[in-house]
Amino acid sequence: MKTLMENRGLPDALRHQGDVSRELREQKSGQRGRVIWFTGLSGAGKSTLANAVEAALHRGGFKTFLLDGDTLRQGLCNNLGFSRQDRSENVRRIAEVNRLFVDAGLITLTACISPMREDRERARQIIGAENFFEIWVNCPLAICEERDVKGMYKKARAGEIMEFTGISSPYEHPLNAALVLQTDRLSIEECVTEVIQQLRLE
Repeated sequence: MKTLMENRGLPDALRHQGDVSRELREQKSGQRGRVIWFTGLSGAGKSTLANAVEAALHRGGFKTFLLDGDTLRQGLCNNLGFSRQDRSENVRRIAEVNRLFVDAGLITLTACISPMREDRERARQIIGAENFFEIWVNCPLAICEERDVKGMYKKARAGEIMEFTGISSPYEHPLNAALVLQTDRLSIEECVTEVIQQLRLE
């Protein structure tokens, strides 16, 4: 019997279509599934902001789920390193999970450095452009380093961590993000308000 990996990309590995569609799930939940994708340097405030936005949406009665890049690195993506190829695969896997959650009718908040534009564009295509709300959590590198509670930047500067985004590996900022948040200037509360207003949730 062929495994799923052997079937990858072959005609006999077909996507299963259940009787309960995305539309039916969305009707039941009273909301449209979508992805809020937070990208930015380590220390910019992606996870903090995603958590705060989810809490606000939850208080508003929306059904949500938070996907944090570090958490996914410990499970789904724990066999990946930080090479260009591994980073790309990391983003692809996260995008595939997001696509499933969109089909479930959830509002998914994803905090992931996702440093390369090409990978984020691929994520947009996997998830569907109409479902993908990209937020650039923009913060100067110097401020991110000041906020570095885990000491990662210090280790990267010392050469103890290789291919660290912003130091020895590039970050390509979005050119057409749905929203740009300057987290060195705005409070968490102000950022959350901006996100909620821009989402135009129905």
